[in-house]
Amino acid sequence: MKNLRRAVLKSLAAAAFLPAFGLRAQGTAPVKLAMIEGLSGGNANGGEAVFRNLAWAVERVNQRGGVRTREGRRPLQLDRYDSKGQIEEALSALRSAIDDGARVILQGNSSAVAAALIEAINRHNEREPAQRVVFLNYSAVDPILTNEKCSFWHFRFDAHADMRMAALMSVLREDRALKSVYLVNPDYSFGQAVQREARRQLAAQRPDMQVVGEELHPLLRIKDFAPYATKIKASGADAVITGNFSNDLTLLVKAAREIGFEGRFFTFYGNALGAPAAIGEAGIGKVVAVADWLPNLPTRESEAFYQSFRQRFPRPADDYVHMRMQMMVEALAQAIERAGSAEAVPLALALEQASVTFAGQSGRMRAADHQFQQPLVVGLMDRQGTPGVKFDVEGSGYGFRTVRVIAPAQAEMPHACRMMRP
Repeated sequence: MKNLRRAVLKSLAAAAFLPAFGLRAQGTAPVKLAMIEGLSGGNANGGEAVFRNLAWAVERVNQRGGVRTREGRRPLQLDRYDSKGQIEEALSALRSAIDDGARVILQGNSSAVAAALIEAINRHNEREPAQRVVFLNYSAVDPILTNEKCSFWHFRFDAHADMRMAALMSVLREDRALKSVYLVNPDYSFGQAVQREARRQLAAQRPDMQVVGEELHPLLRIKDFAPYATKIKASGADAVITGNFSNDLTLLVKAAREIGFEGRFFTFYGNALGAPAAIGEAGIGKVVAVADWLPNLPTRESEAFYQSFRQRFPRPADDYVHMRMQMMVEALAQAIERAGSAEAVPLALALEQASVTFAGQSGRMRAADHQFQQPLVVGLMDRQGTPGVKFDVEGSGYGFRTVRVIAPAQAEMPHACRMMRP
């Protein structure tokens, strides 16, 4: 099994860079991208999903000849570094990636790791101006990363937690049948931010709604969520708001289903990575998810985009496509071409001007805090084949019907960034 897995990964990586080989033969060095992510440990499935998305996006750039620079066309090269989801491992991987010649760092599946990388990159770029790097963040959504801890070298391509919460709240506030809510989140910076913002937005938009319980639990360490689910049911909550992801979300919803909890789940990540299959029939009309894009967005461009991903990765288990990661790589390619190189300072300045339209979606980078501004979509879980649910998730038989699309101007929020520039 391990040998098969290794062979699949090698073939995937090779396929991503096939068009680049001709460019290398002409003497053009690749632009090295280092993905630092948990590829083992509790969120390994999330790390592998990221790699598939980034590899597919890199393929697209290389298939059209790479990126134009002053030295000529250069391919993108995506290299993997396993952080095991741990900060120290991620910092070690950062050093290795820089030593290997990477000048673009990609990471996202932990806000705590992202914060540590930002600090390390700030120090490195100050000490080693000849080896400066930029950091592209595709899913670390702690708001602080583009507020108090904003950095000239860091660019976030996902909506931060407060933006996602506002999108969920736009649906929750209109459901007057909901009178009480339980908050469940992982106990680290991101989960704590979700908990705080949920309380703040509930007080502002649904002051009649009671928070009947709150839980902060260890990240990706709980094997049995039955005690948490029992508390939720006993509280009488009509709904749960959670930023949980990966196994934490899957195990939570499984436990809630098993004890008969019938309330709604308002989730940041309930639309994939095992959650729909785990929730099953109990989730129909009850599980709400927010994302930058959902497969059942009712546009021709969106459908064509999703079908092309499924052709590239036909296994149901691989069905977790991120529009924002495609937009991020397109923005990177655009910025390299505008800068004429992958040198960090001109590249960062060019990224500040990034404006991307892809598969019917449009987004732009806000230069003031390096927070990408894009639409958000809220979906409601239902059976595949019901109106508005042409596509299911991961072969589960369940998908998400689009119930609200929030335009970039509506999703945008103020920032507290005071950026230091080189």
